Amino acid sequence: MAATRWSLGLAGLLMATLGFCSAAAVAEPWVGPGDTGLRHDLQVLSDAGILRGPVMSWPIGWESVRRDLDAADAQALSGSEAGALARVAARAHRELTKDNVDLQLSISLAADPLVIRTFDDTPRDEGDFSVLARSMGESTFVWRLEGTIAVDPADDQALRPDGSYLGARLGNWLLSAGFVDRWWGPGWDGSLILSNNARPIPALAVDRLNTDPFDLPVLRWLGPWRLSSFMGQLEGDRDFPDALLFGLRFELRPHPTLQLGFSRTAQWCGEGRPCGLGTFWDLLIGNDNDQSLEDQPGNQLAGFDLRWSWPGGRIPLAIYAQAIGEDEAGSLPSKYLGLFGLEAWGSAGAYAYRVHVEYADTACDFLNSPPEFGCAYTNVIYTDGYRYRERVIGHAMDADGESIAVGMVAVAEDGDEWQALVRELKLNRAGAAPQHSLVDGPARWREVSLRHERRVGRGVLSLGAGYIDLDAVDDLRSGVGEGLNGFVEWRQRWH
Repeated sequence: MAATRWSLGLAGLLMATLGFCSAAAVAEPWVGPGDTGLRHDLQVLSDAGILRGPVMSWPIGWESVRRDLDAADAQALSGSEAGALARVAARAHRELTKDNVDLQLSISLAADPLVIRTFDDTPRDEGDFSVLARSMGESTFVWRLEGTIAVDPADDQALRPDGSYLGARLGNWLLSAGFVDRWWGPGWDGSLILSNNARPIPALAVDRLNTDPFDLPVLRWLGPWRLSSFMGQLEGDRDFPDALLFGLRFELRPHPTLQLGFSRTAQWCGEGRPCGLGTFWDLLIGNDNDQSLEDQPGNQLAGFDLRWSWPGGRIPLAIYAQAIGEDEAGSLPSKYLGLFGLEAWGSAGAYAYRVHVEYADTACDFLNSPPEFGCAYTNVIYTDGYRYRERVIGHAMDADGESIAVGMVAVAEDGDEWQALVRELKLNRAGAAPQHSLVDGPARWREVSLRHERRVGRGVLSLGAGYIDLDAVDDLRSGVGEGLNGFVEWRQRWH
């Protein structure tokens, strides 16, 4: 149908083009979500004024990071800042080495893998075996080819191309096609609009690489900025097969202590739905709520987020927030979902640390008492909701949830790290969320978890353990369980 023709068989096109380019392109232009220790280091450098661009959405371009690192004065930095600089600089050097093909092997085993995911990349299934190759040469093209075999996958997709992509650089822009994880927003435990909770959606994308300000004086006050956009194809086994997902994000840093982001996503097209350019134009300008259901272009979410830091205090602090509208009123987002957080960071002995407290509410009009239940991540047209392969694309606790979490990451001078997380969530509070991915009715989730990652020889060993106490009124969805959980993962890279 129309959506299938638009996609041009994205997976097949990607694999075929990789075969054409592998001889010409001889490591990776960006860093994606999932590495909490690296994110901490990047944020330390950002708050210290070394990284000038915004760092609230992922993936983040390595070239912009390296350019700022090269201009840094290491002698003027504190011990924790200098350690972060050394670790990130070493990582950037590895990723941006030209004329070289990297190979990586990873294997993981998990008992009751977590279904309410955070920024951290933890195993999705009871067992995963992955092999990847990636390269970035002097030519236009970059590529990454990854294949994963999953044991007893929840979505019955045992063979996965997740993480694979082909990219072509045009000036300061990277055009790409593939299966790329994205995370939009300042949250550590969730994003209300786009997170790595669901598996990556196959998409065509364009991303600005370097974050230089506008040259025009009238716009230069906006500071360094980034722009990302994608058009992805959802799965065929849903109400409207092969529906499309459009995403657009603009992020800026008008002051070294202030970052702002504006995001928008929309489900549209699919078999049996209008898919023309006129439909897409109506979607872009928000011309939808006054039309009949048959003519409405799609289901949209939009909103903003911000992060303000105070790095010069005795204890460096930052606050962040995200508000995403599930509906539209007067051409502006309405019926907001909300997320708020507080961060503090510093050093203790050989470790640099970061602590955060984060609250999120995924009910519409969340500031009202009571809020509007049965609204978020739901649509009367796309009845499967804002989900991909039965996992919500936004915050992992899905609709009508409320969470409070306290998390910590500590990174040693050699890169070894510890993480801890304690959180309590109320899921599907009124039992009114249709197609909820976790529970049929109200539930209370309490969790404590600990994770450690260290370098062993030429590889990286990750260990995680936790306990979940779950009190549910109705039945749970597949994969949702309580009690002890844990995982072990080994990664080794050759370059």
